[in-house]
Amino acid sequence: MIRVGVIGTGAMGQNHVRIYSEMEGVELAGISDVDFERVDAMAAQFDTKPFTDYKEMFAEGLDAVSVVVPTKLHKQVVLDALEAGLHVLVEKPIADSIENADLMIEAAEKAGKILMVGHIERFNPAVIKLKEIMESGVLGKVVSISTRRVGPYNPRIRDVGVILDIGVHDIDIISYLYGKRVNHVYSVAGADIHSFEDHASIILRLDHEFAGVVETNWLTPHKVRRLTAIGVNGVAYLDYIDQTVEIHDNGWIRQAKVVESEPLKNELEHFIECASTGKAPKTCGEDGKHALEVAMAAIRSYEEEKLIKI
Repeated sequence: MIRVGVIGTGAMGQNHVRIYSEMEGVELAGISDVDFERVDAMAAQFDTKPFTDYKEMFAEGLDAVSVVVPTKLHKQVVLDALEAGLHVLVEKPIADSIENADLMIEAAEKAGKILMVGHIERFNPAVIKLKEIMESGVLGKVVSISTRRVGPYNPRIRDVGVILDIGVHDIDIISYLYGKRVNHVYSVAGADIHSFEDHASIILRLDHEFAGVVETNWLTPHKVRRLTAIGVNGVAYLDYIDQTVEIHDNGWIRQAKVVESEPLKNELEHFIECASTGKAPKTCGEDGKHALEVAMAAIRSYEEEKLIKI
């Protein structure tokens, strides 16, 4: 039995609480939030203990914890959890700076604990299927992956712009699908309605011959989450929301068989498996750091109007 806690019970944290409460082999030992009324009501709903000080929750004999607080708070909360001897899943982006990400990664290594970053789209069944398709060679050499992640502004996001909030998902997925790191970034973006950038077009280069394009904004009135992978032998069209993958080549249009499931549930099950067995997570601290580094390079690129080398 793995005893877990959740720090932060906002919109995303509530989903962590719900899923942990339903998992076999897991005891939701406590939840923490600075909003007492919210955490108290949620604790009653899910039959667990409420805390306003997460350090007091650590005394409940936890094995692992989800950190689902604003990005600027990630470093301190994660360091405290690791110091308490807990395995940690921290929501993306890993931190608010590369320096803080490095501190978290080093602390996890020193403590001998799991540090997993919540890049949820890696656990989307459609992404997993597309990765299999690309590795099988059906598309031939894939030379370009483009994504469109757009929709209306979410008022709960106050501390980062659209690149770090949702663009970072596709930055990570493009790197993951290629199995390569991004080495050059160029972006055009702006803050036309919000205090942080609310639209961005980002061009990525990997190994000097592979392309990635990320289009993202908080301006489109309807939500779109799609990806296109172009290979020399075919093209794959993926829909993150519908969890579908369609392959087009010279002779056929084929629908890949994707078994739908909730990505966050898949992610948390993987985290618990890693915490139980000590296996390395699919989304480690270094992966989270790279996605953050690329996202911050994209912000710097549009601010300085130049190509940034990673």
